[in-house]
Amino acid sequence: MLDTSVRLLRLLALLPTRPTWSGPELAERLGVTTRTVRSDVERLRILGYEVRSAPGVAGGYRLGSGTALPPLLLDDEEATVVTVALRAAVAGSVTGAEDAALRALGKLDTVLPSRLRARADALRAAVASAPEAGSGVDAGVLAEIATAVASRTGLRLEYRAHDGTTTSRAVEPYRLVRVGRRWYLLAFDLDRDDWRTFRVDRLRLRTPGGRRFVPRPVPGGDAVAHVVRGVGSVAWAYPARVRLHAPASAVADRLAPGSGVLVDDGPDACVLEAGGTSLVQLAGFLLGLDVDLTVLAPPELAATLARVGDRAARAGRSRGASGAGVERAPDGGVG
Repeated sequence: MLDTSVRLLRLLALLPTRPTWSGPELAERLGVTTRTVRSDVERLRILGYEVRSAPGVAGGYRLGSGTALPPLLLDDEEATVVTVALRAAVAGSVTGAEDAALRALGKLDTVLPSRLRARADALRAAVASAPEAGSGVDAGVLAEIATAVASRTGLRLEYRAHDGTTTSRAVEPYRLVRVGRRWYLLAFDLDRDDWRTFRVDRLRLRTPGGRRFVPRPVPGGDAVAHVVRGVGSVAWAYPARVRLHAPASAVADRLAPGSGVLVDDGPDACVLEAGGTSLVQLAGFLLGLDVDLTVLAPPELAATLARVGDRAARAGRSRGASGAGVERAPDGGVG
């Protein structure tokens, strides 16, 4: 029979893997009697773990949210993924998460086997991230907003607009959406009787909050698409709609977060809502997708695409006529 402390650890590892375990199932897994299982469950309760039990055929044991955190027993793959994710969080967009991630990493590093530590360190050393623009947001503010979304409780907040003016708002929070490095709150603004998107780094929550509410249907049924459209309508000097002659699934990976909204348009096409700082910049972005397209709006974009295409064709003919080329290094790179 296993030592009691070892058996308790195995019991803690088993309980979260199913909604409910019967006594005989646990006894079989641990190689003990159901009486021993009952005794072990009582030991866990004394230690502060909330193990709930229900009698009957459909009853059994399950681990509740008690006062103590059970030890995390991770397999090799899970431990590596958690370590890499924590390292990424150190440079994340949530203010305060860096310190918490570093503390968690320190604890995890002390118990990781050397082979897993070496694997995680290799992943960290091999991966580099370009710095992203955007202000960090307070982890506590995110948690408060998330709680209000889950409990369907209104929020009162002060919001600083792009021009620096501050207004008081009473809103029904619907969803937190991350676009690139920025966090946004999609909410129904009670004073304006309309949906609004708020940058979380520009808002300050006030107490007390609002009343409980029944969620309204978000326009279009897609919170992410609604936020991206709203952000784009402000950020894009030249908004556009184009039909891409390829399924959305084939194009989605080519779009950076927040660069546009894709909508299916049959099995072999999709519509992209995007924009740019100029028609030339927008044309370059669309051509970079390397997909045949049809401009739906604005008509000036079609003329810009034609001019850019003519310029590219002339450049190609000029290069072919001169015979000049780009010298390439032996490894295939540019020399």
